[in-house]
Order: sequence, then structure tokens, then C-alpha cells
Amino acid sequence: MEFLDLIAASAPAQALKGSFWVYPLVNAGHILGIALLIGAICVLDLRLLGIFPNLPTPVLAAATVPVAATGLALAVLTGLLLFTVKPAAYAGSDLFLGKMALLALGLINVTLVRRTAHWRAIAQGTAPAEPPTLLKAAALASLGLWVGTLLLGRLIGYFM
Repeated sequence: MEFLDLIAASAPAQALKGSFWVYPLVNAGHILGIALLIGAICVLDLRLLGIFPNLPTPVLAAATVPVAATGLALAVLTGLLLFTVKPAAYAGSDLFLGKMALLALGLINVTLVRRTAHWRAIAQGTAPAEPPTLLKAAALASLGLWVGTLLLGRLIGYFM
């Protein structure tokens, strides 16, 4: 608990609490990061599930993966800043803990997918048009995990 109090008393927390503009700008940055992340992931996952069959997966992955990575970096950075405002409340919130669990599972899913032979073939531009069933299952799980993360994040905004 003392560590959370230190976070709440930190300079970033005080800047967010004490400025008319800083908190809304950081919050907008968080939303932008989420939009980039989930928007890019959804397009790629839907392609892996067979939607947009005329778009070559390697081309789509080359365009969406950097966007998703940028969105993730922005969302994490701004999310950490937003956490400083009410760290004890967030740390004690089932919604927040659930969001963090889904976020972790989403990142694990991405890590596992990127280690598959099919993903390596996508990155090299040699992937067959039809992904294997396991990759389709991972894409479906990805959609659920990231949309679930988004929904819990929005609920935090309403209930905290």
C-alpha cells in the first residue's frame, strides 16, 4: 500500500491532477493508442478468419503489425500515467485486474502466434492463403481478448 501511495504522490500524478489540460490529453492519447491497437489487430484477425480473402495476409500484416505495436506502446505509456492518479483504487478494482489479465493473455497470444511456422511464412511473404485451424483459433481468441480488454477498460471509466 505504501508503494501505491508513493505513486499517487509522484510528479506525474500531481501533474495529471493539477492541470486542466494534462489529464484529458493523456486520456485522449490512451484512447488513440487503444484505437490503433485494436483496430489493427481486428483487421488482421478477421483476415486470418477468412474475411477480406482478396487481401494478401503478408501485405496486411506488414501494414497492421507496426500500427498495432505503436498503439500498444502509446496505450501502455498513457495507461501507466493514468494509473498514477488513483493507484490504490485501480489496484483494488476487479474491473482493472480483469482488464490487466485479459491484456496479459492477449500479449501471450500474440507471442505464441508470432512463434508459429505459419507466422514466419507470413512475415516472409510465403504463407498459403488459408491459415491453419490453430492460427484461426488464435485469431478468434485474439478478437475476444482485445475486445474484452476494451470493454473492461470502458467500464472502469464509468464505475471508478
